Amino acid sequence: MFAVANNVLSAVAPRATPVQSRRTVVTRAEATSGKEYLATLPGIVSPFAPEPWDPAGLVNEFTTVGDVRRYREAELTHGRVAMLASVGFIVGENIEDFPLFGGVVSGPAITQFQQLPRGFWEALVLAIGIAEAYRVAIGWATPTGAGFNQLKSEEEYTMGELNFDPLGYLESASPEEVLALKNKELNNGRLAMIAIAGFVAQEFAEPEGAKEIFEHLFQTIEQDIVYEVVKVEEAVEALERAG
Repeated sequence: MFAVANNVLSAVAPRATPVQSRRTVVTRAEATSGKEYLATLPGIVSPFAPEPWDPAGLVNEFTTVGDVRRYREAELTHGRVAMLASVGFIVGENIEDFPLFGGVVSGPAITQFQQLPRGFWEALVLAIGIAEAYRVAIGWATPTGAGFNQLKSEEEYTMGELNFDPLGYLESASPEEVLALKNKELNNGRLAMIAIAGFVAQEFAEPEGAKEIFEHLFQTIEQDIVYEVVKVEEAVEALERAG
């Protein structure tokens, strides 16, 4: 549980950026295989550098450049959603009587969606549809022939770049700073995906019913403290008997 909490804190707060590996055999434009192409992308960071982070072994000798581009697009998209979800999970559980829903939503996050008033899900699905349509229009090729299930070419689209930079981080950033920001986003997105999966699993795994994340965390801390106090008391009693 402590590991999950640390993951979320890392997903919310900026992390120190590991150094991008410079062991690149070919440039991105010269890459002809998925493995070569992956080695040119951001996200090659310690402790896994100089190898790309691919724990599931999705990229092999049969993987194409197009496959890797889709994988990275999916990783960025799900990492961004997971970062929002991790924060929303905690905020939703700790702000009772949220005024937007008339104070009817409370309790563990995995039970909150059933409490939402009618009409919310229709609006949510519409908003998601608009966002996805925008993303597809910018980054995905026309789904006919060779373009089926493929992103646009490298010259037309860079994975994850949706012209969305409300704080203007990239406007005056140097290439090194852009790389550092992309590494941070990938690192925090990866941590957030693990964190939100742990949150949901933890609440589903409670045998006596779901507990809120912080409630479970504080209960665990309390149990650890009680356990340590009992051990100290037993040690003191043993010393007194021996004396």
